[in-house]
Amino acid sequence: MIKLTSPKFDQDEVDFVSKCLESGWVTQGPMVQEFEKRIAQRQQVAHALATTSCTAALHLGALSLGLKPGDEVIVPAFTWITSAHAVEYVGAKAVFADVDPITFNLDPVAFEAAITPNTRAVVVVHLFGLAAPMDEIMAIAKKYSLLVIEDAACAIGTRYDGKPVGGIGDVGCFSFHPRKVITTGEGGALTTNRDELPPVVNAYRCHGFSGYPTNDSGQTHPYTMGSFDYLGFNLRLSDIQAAVGLAQLNKLDGLLAERCAAANSYSSLLAEIEEVAIPTVPAKCGHTYQSYVIRIQKGGVARRNLIMDEFQRQGIQTRPGTHAVHRLGYYAKKYGIDEAEFPNACDCEDTTITLPIFPGITIEDQMQVVACLKSSI
Repeated sequence: MIKLTSPKFDQDEVDFVSKCLESGWVTQGPMVQEFEKRIAQRQQVAHALATTSCTAALHLGALSLGLKPGDEVIVPAFTWITSAHAVEYVGAKAVFADVDPITFNLDPVAFEAAITPNTRAVVVVHLFGLAAPMDEIMAIAKKYSLLVIEDAACAIGTRYDGKPVGGIGDVGCFSFHPRKVITTGEGGALTTNRDELPPVVNAYRCHGFSGYPTNDSGQTHPYTMGSFDYLGFNLRLSDIQAAVGLAQLNKLDGLLAERCAAANSYSSLLAEIEEVAIPTVPAKCGHTYQSYVIRIQKGGVARRNLIMDEFQRQGIQTRPGTHAVHRLGYYAKKYGIDEAEFPNACDCEDTTITLPIFPGITIEDQMQVVACLKSSI
């Protein structure tokens, strides 16, 4: 079996976790604080707050930015479902816009066309690790006074025009799921340069905790119960997970280099197959290849599925790129969306294949993947 992905662990993760366990401080402790500090440094932002997942970070971002019922938030029609779910969690409406079929990222023209008087924000996804066209998107957002949430789930380490993603918009949201470049098992982080947001995010992720009441002298007591001014949640990362994350962050540059080398190998091996479109990287847009996603250019979903069936028969794991979210039951039924409204997203879902890519994949494995693809086209 050639796996779709595989996290890379060694003794470093064991040592960090052992240190955490030996300290007896396994949650809300120093390792989470250090992990947050390191993420902020890496992404060149003022603040980073660790969460249970990127979904949690997106949810907290929507809450902290004050999105509410009656608000509309534009979301790419081709993305993982929680890019839209986080909007719906706060009672706002996810409004879809089509994507560029070459890059899979939000099409700025479609984005602007979807704006209405009720639009308050946009979720910009750096899909598969490729930076979205942020100059165009930020210019449109500024023109209409829109908030910008960067869904950088796949994009730790990705840069746009030399600047790390996650600090270009109002908030950034990262994932540390095992399919991502670095992992904490499950986990995520919210990043921002807005100094007023971290206290709100921290309150929402910690049951609504907003500090300790003080007496007339401005003092608190060790036994003082906290104040809870928000309807909050429990969305905190543990120190055990942060320990794994710290070990992973130490390897980030190496992990990124291995992914890019593997992606370059695929691109070289696939260059002469006319039926296959390989990833395109526009000017200014960095790509860290959380996923290596190709498009089958002829035959539509039927042919794509036959190819994926052959991969399965040969013991090679693959999957489509991601969802055309507007097709999924919740959104299609709630908003009566005709899937034909977003043809590029549909085509991307129907014709993409994610090939195995991870640190440690061998050139022999990649050649086997490509040979299977060639034999089935």
